Amino acid sequence: MRASKRDELVQKALEIFYREGFHATGMDLLAAETGISKTTMFKHFRTKEDLILAVLRLRDENFRNWLLRRMEQAGAPRDQLLAMFDALAEWFAEPKFRSCMFIKAASEYPDPSHPIHAHAAEHKRLLFLQLERIAADAGAREPAELARALLLLKEGAIVTAHFGHEADPAGDAKAAAAILIAEALQTRSA
Repeated sequence: MRASKRDELVQKALEIFYREGFHATGMDLLAAETGISKTTMFKHFRTKEDLILAVLRLRDENFRNWLLRRMEQAGAPRDQLLAMFDALAEWFAEPKFRSCMFIKAASEYPDPSHPIHAHAAEHKRLLFLQLERIAADAGAREPAELARALLLLKEGAIVTAHFGHEADPAGDAKAAAAILIAEALQTRSA
């Protein structure tokens, strides 16, 4: 199996794990849906958990790059912070939306010292750092505080969208974020 086949396996496994969950997805299902034998999978990944980590690395890279690009398109840093919620609305509207893969990973592997849980936590930490940088560029006096609040709104919107009982969780979160951002920027100029 060439490197591109390995990448293909990781991409297909990402779709399956995202749809079915980590524990519910066995190697037999992965083999059946990817068309790649278990023997071949184990040539590239010693364990299912190694494959899950590769999947999480790919999802992390893809998601953060997509989100940051969508935010940067908004222009000014303040607008970028709000654009995060517009991007979330697009994601939530996708027919294949199944919540956050990293929330799922941390839930299915609850021990903080487990590599899968740790990788999920790292994804959230990296998002926080990106938001903190943008908040600082926007002029927030306490960029870390604003980033934490916006990340909480983001995560809450994801969970709410997953449950599907609210019409516009991203819009609701964006409205709350606008208030927090205005307050954080006003405090600086006072």
